[in-house]
Amino acid sequence: MEQDKNMKDAVSSFVESLEEEQREDKLIENSLKKETVALDENISGMETIAKKLKKLIRLICLGEDVSISTDIKESKFSIQGGDLSVAIGRNGRNIAALEYIINLIGKRKKILDYRVTIDIKDYRKNRINKIKKIAMEMADKVIKEGRKIALKPMCAYERKVIHDALAKFKKVTTKSMHEEPDRRIIIYPAREAK
Repeated sequence: MEQDKNMKDAVSSFVESLEEEQREDKLIENSLKKETVALDENISGMETIAKKLKKLIRLICLGEDVSISTDIKESKFSIQGGDLSVAIGRNGRNIAALEYIINLIGKRKKILDYRVTIDIKDYRKNRINKIKKIAMEMADKVIKEGRKIALKPMCAYERKVIHDALAKFKKVTTKSMHEEPDRRIIIYPAREAK
């Protein structure tokens, strides 16, 4: 008898807590549904943007065959195709412009509420690797020669890659100097940073 009473009390207590969670909209099932809806919205938003991006690149590159893969977790579009050099542009400037336009469309049309990145024919991936390599070589040179070295002007994204890559080096420091479009990184020996 005592066990039945305890069981009824436990069940009643559980039912009351479920009812309270339901009133406050805190049920696990509801939060899972909301997460699923948000994920579905992200997928459909990325798909919509991918279609617009494909159309835009085909217009820019005069009907070149284009395929786009989407990485929802990284909010990234990777584009492959024939001759897409016009879409890449000099030093990747057209990629940056496309990215700006696509993010503007996503925001203004309320398709996406976060920023996406674009890479065409792995240009950015290869460029980042090249920039990191140059940064390491220049850091070694600064350490060996004990003098500061100014790198050529770069966009903000590339400067950030260098700052992040050289942040691990204790013997050098980096600073961005000058105004756009001549903004560049200066690598200093750690004791000389100003």
